[in-house]
Amino acid sequence: MTEPTLDDWRRQASTFAFGDCNIAYWTALSSDGGSGRPLLLVHGYPTAAWDWHRVWTRLAARYSLVAPDMIGFGLSDKPRAAASYSIHRQADMHEALLADLGISEYDALVHDYGVSVGQELLARRAEGSGARGLGKVVFLNGGIFPDQHRPRPIQKLGISPLGFLVGWLTTREKFGRSFSEVFGPDTQPTTRELDEFWSLITHDRGNRIMHRLLHYIADRQEHAGRWFDALDRAQGDIGLINGAQDPVSGRHAYDAWCDRLPGARHHLIEGVGHYPQVDAPAETAEVALGWLST
Repeated sequence: MTEPTLDDWRRQASTFAFGDCNIAYWTALSSDGGSGRPLLLVHGYPTAAWDWHRVWTRLAARYSLVAPDMIGFGLSDKPRAAASYSIHRQADMHEALLADLGISEYDALVHDYGVSVGQELLARRAEGSGARGLGKVVFLNGGIFPDQHRPRPIQKLGISPLGFLVGWLTTREKFGRSFSEVFGPDTQPTTRELDEFWSLITHDRGNRIMHRLLHYIADRQEHAGRWFDALDRAQGDIGLINGAQDPVSGRHAYDAWCDRLPGARHHLIEGVGHYPQVDAPAETAEVALGWLST
């Protein structure tokens, strides 16, 4: 299947005003002429909606896609205030974007940082406070359970009082070494792929606010009980596709999901790491589409 190039991806971005922020986002009509149900794609840290480019065409065969760069990520604006990066504000942005596009019912595919946005949307649905049109949610690797999250050294530095140093100390070379560690041993990113990820991270000096984006770690701790309750209540609507080789949220997190949410779906992909949509796009899309359609 033909995948978009990063240059094409940049040119195809649309923008949406959310408060004082301009949000970049991408859409695709399903291949049946756009009658496919909307699917919201929520990316992870520290990357952007580009994470979905290898499954984009596969998913659009059945779904109409919506994928924004979250506040502070990729081509979207990067306010300097830490409060701009709470998971609640990111969830607000997604709801506002969907409303602006006239979308009232949708499913979601969420990854990494995005799993917390997905959990917040599910909690709002359960409480009746928002996300009323949210149907099924497929989770990819991420810190769904805070006690199973194993942060990388750069993340530990980022949430410390010296967090501001992350942006100053992270070079393209250091990023490449650290980022490659979360991929599977046989699915390592190429130099070109690392350059592409890095170019989006550093857009508009986004690397200088990487520590502020780590607000989600505290949010996960604060809302752990509420977010788990939302998962527990939604077991028939949710599933986890997990890359087993991920040192952050791999097989150990998958095992916790199976144990704590026995009524939810689960699928383990051996040999791949934290980015199954990049490492194993065909299998990830096939499983996700199968779950979403039944």
